[in-house]
Amino acid sequence: MKRRCIWTLAALVAAPAWAQSNALEQLAAFQREVQSGRVSFTQVVVSPDGKKRRSTQGSFEFLRPNRFRFDYQPPEAQTLIGDGKKVWLIDPELMQASSRPMSQVVSATPVAILAGTSLGDAFVLKADPEVNGVAWVAATPKQADAGIQRLRIGLKGKLLAAMEIVDGLGQKSTLSFGPLEVNVSLAADRFQFVPTAGMDVVDGGAP
Repeated sequence: MKRRCIWTLAALVAAPAWAQSNALEQLAAFQREVQSGRVSFTQVVVSPDGKKRRSTQGSFEFLRPNRFRFDYQPPEAQTLIGDGKKVWLIDPELMQASSRPMSQVVSATPVAILAGTSLGDAFVLKADPEVNGVAWVAATPKQADAGIQRLRIGLKGKLLAAMEIVDGLGQKSTLSFGPLEVNVSLAADRFQFVPTAGMDVVDGGAP
């Protein structure tokens, strides 16, 4: 497969109880107070055996509820758009696009949930120790057939700093975010998919 979408953690020193509870509070504040955002990121993907490593860069935008956009830079150019009802995966090089109802992919697409209203609806949340000023929250999928095994969310204050995702096949993705632009004005058409002429489109069905 040419590339995979977003669909082994180090041992940590135990932190005080107040720091652990604060991580959950910071995540709640992020979801409650940050209604839109724009940020650049670097994503590092490591194969299950740890032998293969790939790094990509891009940008992430979101507008609550349930609208988001990932743009990956070349040579791994692709775009992932959540329009509130469906999630579209667009490959501009192959001139292909496909969609699935958002209700079917939120558990396998953590960013869709971060752009939603309540991460706790699909995950059991637990505070992990703070490391280097980043507060971590571990999220375990409530559904046994979820597309991910493990998820960790790192925050600085109420701002998103990092994510660690282990998918159903054991592949680990680590996303490091740059400075987050908070509550920015984002055009609605940033979260709408409009196919270009000649593009092969496979619509995954009604939401």
